[in-house]
Amino acid sequence: MNYPETLDYLFGQLPMYQRIGNAAYKANLDNTYRLSEILNHPEKQFKSVHIAGTNGKGSTSHMLASVLQEAGYKVGLYTSPHLKDFRERIKINGEMISENEVIDFVEEYKNEFEKIQLSFFEWTVGLAFHSFANQKVDIAIVETGLGGRLDSTNIVTPEVVVITNISMDHTQLLGDTLEKIAAEKAGIIKSTIPVVIGETQPKIKHVFIEKAKQMNAPIQFADEHHTQEYESDLKGVYQQQNKKTVVATIHVLQTLGWNIAENHIIKGLQNVVSNTGLMGRWQVLNKQPFTVCDTGHNEAGIRLILAQINQQSFEKLHVVLGVVNDKDITNILALLPNNASYYFCQANIPRALEVSVLAEKATAVGLSGTTFPSVDAAYKAAQKNATAQDMIFIGGSTFVVAEVV
Repeated sequence: MNYPETLDYLFGQLPMYQRIGNAAYKANLDNTYRLSEILNHPEKQFKSVHIAGTNGKGSTSHMLASVLQEAGYKVGLYTSPHLKDFRERIKINGEMISENEVIDFVEEYKNEFEKIQLSFFEWTVGLAFHSFANQKVDIAIVETGLGGRLDSTNIVTPEVVVITNISMDHTQLLGDTLEKIAAEKAGIIKSTIPVVIGETQPKIKHVFIEKAKQMNAPIQFADEHHTQEYESDLKGVYQQQNKKTVVATIHVLQTLGWNIAENHIIKGLQNVVSNTGLMGRWQVLNKQPFTVCDTGHNEAGIRLILAQINQQSFEKLHVVLGVVNDKDITNILALLPNNASYYFCQANIPRALEVSVLAEKATAVGLSGTTFPSVDAAYKAAQKNATAQDMIFIGGSTFVVAEVV
């Protein structure tokens, strides 16, 4: 198979949560343990940092990778989903793995993996860990897909566990209360492994403290410590909390013997995009009209994005909006400003909410706009209608942003 055929196999033959939703979710790690055995336990051949959370784990992962790269380490980075190229999920020192590595891996293990019916995500975890072991990375930053306890990445024994924050997302799978979701995320906490919690949330703080105590794991809350302010090329206001989480995690790694100096932290946070290739986090696409896209897609994420939008100066706001079909978006839509012009669309994936349904739900909460047959058509209409003094925002779904960037 060539590279496009290999991707077609991965995307088309096996369940992929990002595309089809809940049907792809598996409620145990049996397959992951079996694929690990087939691959000769690659997760035991490199050090790691394991990161879970509802919002901010992608930015936090990339910031950590950037700092460690500045410190001279060979750093693996596993994140999801991707925006443009599947290989964005698996990088070493900011470079995506090669197309040939993807092809060779699928061809070598296709027959064995088909016997155990791996999901798309299990395939990618296997590929990432296999690559990190073969390339002999010094450390890998490993982001969970969703949840934590039953996530396929949860076979690593990391140097430190990081949980950024908890909000209502994926409630059909993780639970319908913050406490239940926190308990699932806390499932990555391991015996005696230090834990960094990014955000102190009074209603669920006890969940993490109790789990850490049960596992005899030292725990700290990053926002309870005063830390130096650092500049970063990631400009969203919500990155302030992520930076605190990163600095607290780096301090833990320093106590464990990792050679990370102050200038590595400074340079790492200033060069996240160039070091890691991160896209879609308050990414500025144009100056006039000021055009920004952001992958934040749940209630907590949208609140942070709106706070950032409210700090901008513009005459009129144009919003290109599309969402997925497996979450309750009523609360999200209710947050959005009703004095903006909306360009409703749906991404080109099965999981996208039909644009007519989105428009109907939006109208019900007082938002007005027009429906478009594609993300591209919606974006072009916004560009045509906006003046140089206006602002265009594109978001609501990672997949909408992917089609724009």
